[in-house]
Amino acid sequence: MTVGLLGGSFNPAHAGHLAISLHALARLRLDRVWWLVSPGNPLKDHKALKPLEARIAQARAMANVPNIDVTGFEAGLPDAYSRHTLVSLQQRFRATRFVWLMGADNLAGFHNWHDWRGIFQAMPIAVLDRPGFRYKALSSLAARSFGRARIDESDAAGLAWLEPPAWSFLTLPLSPQSSSAIRQKSQG
Repeated sequence: MTVGLLGGSFNPAHAGHLAISLHALARLRLDRVWWLVSPGNPLKDHKALKPLEARIAQARAMANVPNIDVTGFEAGLPDAYSRHTLVSLQQRFRATRFVWLMGADNLAGFHNWHDWRGIFQAMPIAVLDRPGFRYKALSSLAARSFGRARIDESDAAGLAWLEPPAWSFLTLPLSPQSSSAIRQKSQG
């Protein structure tokens, strides 16, 4: 089985998350996408973070389509570092081929993540375009550091079967939605 992993706070989950998940399912020929709702991103302020169970319930309502599963798996781990989550999933589901899914905004600042090089070494990565981030992402420290491991998006359908490091940047219809903008609009 091939599974795309989309991690995040999902505070709240929105149509943009759904769109990139459906895009990843098709373009990467994945069997499933798992939304990994984080108990709390170590790089973000948690003041505006809704309770985990509320975010999971809202994400499940948004992802009410076949082949997308929502989980709070990380809550059972000692910390919310993505690298540790990926190792745990790989140990638990040894027969599954995983692809880490991330937005271009995350790749732009990926060098700030805990053991970001280890994430590149752990599993293939699909970077999904985001408005205003294509050039920042592709010129980032992470993209430059793993430039030789980048595969053309025309070959991305086989990404799950490549040995890491391997990554691809996927062009897709861009959604201006973001959880931060939705929260700011609801507070304003």
